Amino acid sequence: MNPAGLVGAAYWLPLLSAGVIALAVAMYVVLDGFDLGIGILFPYFPSETERDQLMNSVAPFWDGNETWLVLGGTALLVSFPLAYAVILPAVYLPVILMLLGLVFRGVAFEFRWVAKPHHRRWDLAFAAGSTVAAFSQGLILGAVLAGIPVSGGAFSGGAFSWLTPFSLMCGCALIVGYALIGACWIAMKTSAAAEARARRQARGLLGLLLFFIVLVSIWTPLEFARVAQRWFSWPNIAYLSPVPAVTAALAITCWRALPGRHPTLAFYSAVGLFVVAFIGLMISTLPYLVPPVITLWQAAAAPRSQAFMLSGMALMIPVILGYTVFVYRTFSGKVRPGEGYH
Repeated sequence: MNPAGLVGAAYWLPLLSAGVIALAVAMYVVLDGFDLGIGILFPYFPSETERDQLMNSVAPFWDGNETWLVLGGTALLVSFPLAYAVILPAVYLPVILMLLGLVFRGVAFEFRWVAKPHHRRWDLAFAAGSTVAAFSQGLILGAVLAGIPVSGGAFSGGAFSWLTPFSLMCGCALIVGYALIGACWIAMKTSAAAEARARRQARGLLGLLLFFIVLVSIWTPLEFARVAQRWFSWPNIAYLSPVPAVTAALAITCWRALPGRHPTLAFYSAVGLFVVAFIGLMISTLPYLVPPVITLWQAAAAPRSQAFMLSGMALMIPVILGYTVFVYRTFSGKVRPGEGYH
């Protein structure tokens, strides 16, 4: 983990900065993931009453959820400028598509209400923007995991180096994953026909997500030797064996909770699947920020820059977490037909 033999601040500050970025990414994927999932599933709820329930179930939360995306991107730029300078040119097109998708999703969310009854185009923009944003995030993830061509400390690939079968598979997998937690959120936060439809959808999406988890688990060690070495060498295989066991337990819990009286348990189990998958990806890639050539210590900014960033994060993260807890507690409970926050 420390090939350069670094000590003191030069060793620990990059680890703390990487922890902040990991927290921001995990929070974004979980919190913005379910409202992206609602957008992905939007066309499959044909009733206007159901669609209004879906929008109202996420109305108080979606703006704040994206705070974590800004936080993670800022932390990466300040703490690991070399990694930022290499990764961003490698995935410019997916990043642009993601941002456009998020813009269309956000604009459609607000304009849909004021455009009624002529709001069909905004329904389409909401669903398309959510799907494009999710797929683009999967493309970015797949491109980084597969490895970015680097020469002389700079990106050396082409405009479409990110476009591989592996990245396309990751894009599809993330759409399915977001749709699953979106369906579990709908089952937890709505009632009547919307809840029943979401419960049925979630079971199929859970099976499809497990297929993608197994596919990634087989594909990555077969194609990337560094991943196989990390997971299947001794004693790593003994230390990491609980990861698939926990994944299976969470999947079974989610499956059993979906038709029962505890949709909240199904939602938290689906979120748990995302968290465990995220931990597995971190295990596969760390200490590289740009696999397989640039470690987090090689990419790190000067210790003073990292200390400055971490000082700001120490103030901001508790505020954001406090606001998040406050909003989710304030707007807890189900949204029934005819109710809403708009």
